[in-house]
Amino acid sequence: SLTPRGRVLGAQSSRAIRDDDDDDDGFPIRPPPLLRLLLLSSSARSDLVISRVDRQIDLTSHIVRVLSSLKIENAGPDAVSEVLFAFPNMQAKNLAAIKTFYSEGKGKGKSPSIALPTVIVQPEGMPPELTFYSVALPKSLEKGKTLNMDMLAVFTHSLTPFPEEITQADAQLLVYQDSAYYLSPYAVKVQSLGIRLPNGRVESYTKYPNTKLVDSELKYGPFESLPPFSYSPIIVHFENNHPFAVVQELTREIEISHWGNAQITEHYTIVHGGARTKGGFSRIDYQMRTNIRGTSSFSLLTALLPPRAHSIYYRDEIGNISTSTLWADSRKTQFGIQPRFPIFGGWRTTFTIGYSLPLQDFLFESDGKRVLNITYGCPLQEAVVDKLIVVLPEGSKDISASAPFHTKQSEEVKYSHLDIVGRPVVVLEKTNVVPEHNLYFQVFYRFSNLSLLREPLMLATGFFLLFVACIVYMHTDMAISKTSASYLAKLQWDEVQATVQRVQNIFDQYLKVHDKLESSLRDLSRTGDVQSCKAARKAADTQFKELAKELKPMLTFLQSSPQASQIWPKIEELVAKEREMQEKLMQKHSTVVECFEKKLGGREVENRVASLQQKLAALRQEVDNLLEINSTTTL
Repeated sequence: SLTPRGRVLGAQSSRAIRDDDDDDDGFPIRPPPLLRLLLLSSSARSDLVISRVDRQIDLTSHIVRVLSSLKIENAGPDAVSEVLFAFPNMQAKNLAAIKTFYSEGKGKGKSPSIALPTVIVQPEGMPPELTFYSVALPKSLEKGKTLNMDMLAVFTHSLTPFPEEITQADAQLLVYQDSAYYLSPYAVKVQSLGIRLPNGRVESYTKYPNTKLVDSELKYGPFESLPPFSYSPIIVHFENNHPFAVVQELTREIEISHWGNAQITEHYTIVHGGARTKGGFSRIDYQMRTNIRGTSSFSLLTALLPPRAHSIYYRDEIGNISTSTLWADSRKTQFGIQPRFPIFGGWRTTFTIGYSLPLQDFLFESDGKRVLNITYGCPLQEAVVDKLIVVLPEGSKDISASAPFHTKQSEEVKYSHLDIVGRPVVVLEKTNVVPEHNLYFQVFYRFSNLSLLREPLMLATGFFLLFVACIVYMHTDMAISKTSASYLAKLQWDEVQATVQRVQNIFDQYLKVHDKLESSLRDLSRTGDVQSCKAARKAADTQFKELAKELKPMLTFLQSSPQASQIWPKIEELVAKEREMQEKLMQKHSTVVECFEKKLGGREVENRVASLQQKLAALRQEVDNLLEINSTTTL
């Protein structure tokens, strides 16, 4: 019989469990409501009997895999063509993938395993708190015959952190709940359960007389002669520091170019789905003792790319990330991705990886159509993908997609380089995807080879038109009329500006001659060489005359030009100041040389030229200001 908690009470039961019972470690045992039924046997399902079932539950990562090996016998009078599997609704909502394999016979006479399609059904007379899956047998199971069946069920989000928050130095502890008995609509003669753990550290677990922990494996059973829908809750509280990398969002874009390349771009948003981190983060402790101070974090993700992947990059919003490694051989390309910081519980990071693949490895032709044959899913180990995008070349038609599992399909349009009508986009979306979904899917479409010439012709035409436009522009006179007043005025103004610029250059040379004279006086005070100083003065005088001769026609032009009427007063003032500077500088030079010839003292020389020096400094400032004003005015 069954208790209200759904446990079969028999020789194997260690104690009866009441509705308000907790397990030995404070975790409330709360099986699904359906298991509160007193008895759920059905004559419609009594034809089949499970002779033996061995379950193996893998808890080494954050994805739970349950492999059930069943030996099924037809104990009824009629042939049976389907087998049902049952899951509690609370467990079925986390079911990511289910695979069933079928074989007949035993020993050397056992037939090869055949993968069977598994579909969700709603059989009549079954409790609504259960989710049922049906497997259609390739041939009916006759009376007294047996078959062997293996079922792999993959679950996500089935491990609960306990405690929910830990510090940087704490290890991560998780809780897993299931049933020690195999939940089935059929009676089970013999069954056993093995739970594989990441390591031997187990905080607590539900114990039965025939339960034992061997190294990192927890074993329950064997249990015998259990009626349909038997259920006995168990809880395992254990340490698991496996990287809980949960890809909250992944957009995988496959862009096809018939010039021989397939560009893959993957945008990731990854979060640590384990126990949240509380308290501050110490980089020093993490760097010094990573194995102790960061056991629950992860700082490296491994992506398995196709063997001929090339042009691989890894970046985020900041830019390129250089902390990555690449290893390749003839079978695979292994890409090690290291985020900018270690990821602790509750932390997230975003990044993008991209790579190119040779198109001939994945694109084929069949019945006049192109067939893209590439794997779905995510190259990161133990990760999840939510959305995948396939971008086809512009001009593709009759598009269809086929995947070995259900996906939400839609079509969009994307514009890329040199596109006119845009590229058709096939969007395949699926949630709760695990590595078992890394299977090949196909996209069928039609594409004309003539469409390959569209972009080269567009480029050639564009460059041709650009060159023609340049030739026309260079040979076309864009002026309205060369005899118009505005055109002549512009020419005159351009000539005035050029003349003013040459005047400014001459005055810059004047100032350089002034600087040479000042330098000769400094050399005189240092060396006492009067003859050298007189020679410098003579050379400067010659240069002044040459510059004045060169400047004269320019001044005449500016004085007579109407366009220079506003500039001429400043030019005239500049010339006057420059001549005055020349006179004062020559006077200063003569005075200093005369004093040196009379061998007067340095202080007396300074007194004689002090007034001249002050006047020269003021004139130099005025000349610099006028040059700056003239330069601004011409601009």
